[in-house]
Amino acid sequence: MNTVEQLEAKLAEPSDALIDDLAQTEGDLLLLGIGGKMGPSMARLALNAIRKGGLNKKVIGASRFSSPGLREELERDGVETIAVDLLNDTELQRLPDVENLIYMAGNKFGTSGNESFSWAMNAYVPGRVAEKFKRSRIVVFSTGNVYPLTPIARGGATEDGETGPIGEYAQSCLGRERVFEYFAKKNGTPMTIFRLNYAIDLRYGVLLEIAKAVKEGRTIDLRMGHANCIWQGDANEFALRSLRVCSTPPNVVNVTGPETISLRWAAEEFAKRLGTDPVFDGTESDTALLSNAAKSFQLFGYPRVSLAQMIDWIADWVKQGGQTWNKPTHFQEREGKF
Repeated sequence: MNTVEQLEAKLAEPSDALIDDLAQTEGDLLLLGIGGKMGPSMARLALNAIRKGGLNKKVIGASRFSSPGLREELERDGVETIAVDLLNDTELQRLPDVENLIYMAGNKFGTSGNESFSWAMNAYVPGRVAEKFKRSRIVVFSTGNVYPLTPIARGGATEDGETGPIGEYAQSCLGRERVFEYFAKKNGTPMTIFRLNYAIDLRYGVLLEIAKAVKEGRTIDLRMGHANCIWQGDANEFALRSLRVCSTPPNVVNVTGPETISLRWAAEEFAKRLGTDPVFDGTESDTALLSNAAKSFQLFGYPRVSLAQMIDWIADWVKQGGQTWNKPTHFQEREGKF
C-alpha cells in the first residue's frame, strides 16, 4: 500500500462471513460517533458488504463532525449523515430509530484536567442513548483499560475476570459499561460490550509509534513492555459481526490480536526493516495492560491480517513518509492519566 486511497480500500474489504452475518441481521445500521478513528472505515466496510451481498440496508452515521470535510466524504461514499451533539437531549431524541446501533461515542485524551466532561460523555450519555434505543441491538465500544495490569505470564485478562480500572478515564469507561448493562436488563435490550485494545492502521497506533521512534532514533520506554493490537479492518469486522451475538445481559467480548507482543521485539523487527538501531530506556515490568481475546476468535475466527504483515506494511509506510495522524495511543501509560 502506497497511498491513503489504497489503505482505505484495504480497510473496507468485507469477508464472506461479514456479508453472511449482515444478511441475517434485520434492519439498518446507525454508527453513533462515526467521526472517530474507526468510524469512517467501518461505515465503508459495512456499505461494501451490503452492496456485495445485495442487501437492502442503509448505513447512517451520526457525529458532531468536527473534522472538516468528513461529512461530505461519507455522503459521497453512500452514508446518510446526521450532525448531533449527544449532550443535547433534543438532538439525541431526533435521531432515527434503528434496529442496529454501533455506539462509539466517548472521550479519552484530555481527560486529565477535564474529568467531568469525560464522565458526562462516557457514563451519562450512555444512559440517555440506551433509553432512546431500547428496542435496538447495541454494540457498545469499550476498552481493555477497564482491566487492571496483569502478569505477562497470564496471557491477558479474560472477560470473566475482575475489572480494575486505573485512572479516571478507565473508571468512566467501566461506568459506561455498567450504565448500558443496567438498561439492558431494565429494558431487555440485547447488547455486546466490545472491549477493544489496540486497533491500528498505517496512520496511527502502537506499532506506528514504535516504528517512527526507531526510524528517528528516539528512545522507546520499555516500562510497559508488552501490548496487544489488531488491524483496524479486522476490528471493524468484529464490531459489525458483534450485532449477531448481542444478548441480555450484555455479551462481553475482548477484541485484540492473538499475540502478547514484546515491544522490544517489535522495535528490533522494525530496526531490521528500517536499517537502524533501536534505543531503549528502562526495563520491562512484570505486568502490562493485556487482554485475552480467545472468545472473540471462537465467535468470529482469527484476524485476517497477521502481526508480521502489519509490521511489514507499517515499516514500508514509514520508509516512504506516508501520512500519519497525530493521535498517540499513550500505550506507555501505567498510571491511567490520559
